[in-house]
Amino acid sequence: MPIDVLASALAAEEDKLLTCVHCGFCLPACPTYARLGDENDSPRGRLYLMRAVVEGRLPPDADAVTTHLDRCLGCRACEPVCPSGVRYGFLLERARDLVAREAGTGFMTRSALRVFGSRPLTRLVSAVGRVLRAGGFANRLARALPQRLARARFALAMVGATAPARAHPSPATERRSSLVARRSHRVAMLTGCVQDGLFRRVNDATRAVLEANGCEVVVVPGEVCCGALHAHNGALDGARSLARRNVRAFAHADVDYIVVNAAGCGAMMKDYGELLAGDALAADAEAVAGRVRDLFELLAELGPVRGGAVPMRVTYDAPCHLHHGQGITAAPLDVLRTIPGLELVPLPDAEECCGGAGIYGMTHPELGGRILDDKLASIRSTGAQVVVTPNPGCMMQIGAGLTLAGDHLQVLHPVELLAESYRRGA
Repeated sequence: MPIDVLASALAAEEDKLLTCVHCGFCLPACPTYARLGDENDSPRGRLYLMRAVVEGRLPPDADAVTTHLDRCLGCRACEPVCPSGVRYGFLLERARDLVAREAGTGFMTRSALRVFGSRPLTRLVSAVGRVLRAGGFANRLARALPQRLARARFALAMVGATAPARAHPSPATERRSSLVARRSHRVAMLTGCVQDGLFRRVNDATRAVLEANGCEVVVVPGEVCCGALHAHNGALDGARSLARRNVRAFAHADVDYIVVNAAGCGAMMKDYGELLAGDALAADAEAVAGRVRDLFELLAELGPVRGGAVPMRVTYDAPCHLHHGQGITAAPLDVLRTIPGLELVPLPDAEECCGGAGIYGMTHPELGGRILDDKLASIRSTGAQVVVTPNPGCMMQIGAGLTLAGDHLQVLHPVELLAESYRRGA
């Protein structure tokens, strides 16, 4: 495909690019700029590079374009602080799609997109992951491998981080809580790919908590990966293909809401209308996007029922695509505060990225590792026994870092604590 045709894809969004006035408010919010100090690794620097492509001053495969766009975490921390309302995440995804078409993507990225674009491959990889984590084998192997195999060590530690918490009961397999509120909503639940394959206990806890709060949870067959990983890594056609399948699955489901317990998936599904604008399914995509609710967004609206005491010191890490992408900042904390006996300790810089950003922690181990180290230092400073974060990628990134550092803090999804509270109050 000719470069001028590719550049026209980004040129169509030129009005959004021009809203940046280069004020610099985004600089201190950007994790990569804060660590590298390179203007090209700041949001406004990357926007300038995008404009250079649109205006024909740089080709999409220029080293400056590919290097600095690739280094971006896509955390969108720049968006809430931008006085001009620049939609940086939207522009980044279109720019990366353009670059990937011209310059291609790395082997690790291509492999990940292939796996999550296929339900059978996702199930196969998840099954292998469950075998590796059994009995703590993945973690032991991660610690045993030499430092020169850093990526393999980290990948194994990420798999190990998906194991159920130590001595943490599964609320869904014990008894149904008697703390059931009056009937409130009929909801569908996105079970997801990684969430279903490696964090099924989180889905079980989500279902139990929704039912305890009066929701009827229905199964919607045919759902697949939300497409977030594809959209963030320059594969918008792949993201659209997955979005269409989910839209077809959820569009005519007789439900009030579609509940999502993974921050990245929720942000992606809320953008389905825009992603599929002009598509034959555009109207259905808008309707589906309008019914998507983050789990804690819905629970805060319902006013969750109270369960039993969970005497534990806990700190909360805010996933980027919940805090920045969806603007849901208070709801998870408000819900956690309803758990009797729970001591919730503020996490310094809770809203900064953990360095995971999908597969960023694997594709950029050095920079992602620096960002993760700062996150781990913040977590340790709280003295918490448990860190909770409502996104599987963040759970795996933080969990892997703690494992390789020999730290015994547990990483949970906050809904697991709520489900445990309901179990104790039953």
